[in-house]
Amino acid sequence: MNSYNWYSQLLKPSWAPPPWLFGPVWSVLYVLIAISFGKVFMMLWKKEIPMAVALPFALNLFFNLIFTWIQFGLKNNLLAAFDILLVLGTIIWAMIAIYPYVKWVSYIQIPYLLWVAFATVLQLTITFLNK
Repeated sequence: MNSYNWYSQLLKPSWAPPPWLFGPVWSVLYVLIAISFGKVFMMLWKKEIPMAVALPFALNLFFNLIFTWIQFGLKNNLLAAFDILLVLGTIIWAMIAIYPYVKWVSYIQIPYLLWVAFATVLQLTITFLNK
């Protein structure tokens, strides 16, 4: 609750979505991530793709998972802004890396890419407004 109170006190742009929207959006995105990343890691396990193709997916999972801890645990907007840029960058890298092998995995990343692009602009704006 302390983290929620902290976040609710931050200055946010007028176009920031309501807090209740994040849960449903991420629920859908995590299903897409599980399906597509599962396919990639299964292909890696079967040696159908090189590690270099799976690497951006692994890094993306790591950066995505630590975002919540950075933002709400450490309450560090600047570090969270840096992390979300890494999330965005690894999504793009992953989409490019897997495209020659399994095009649908790239396509299924589009909603994730769009949401994280929006979330990146939001996080950068929040960071700027609360410096």
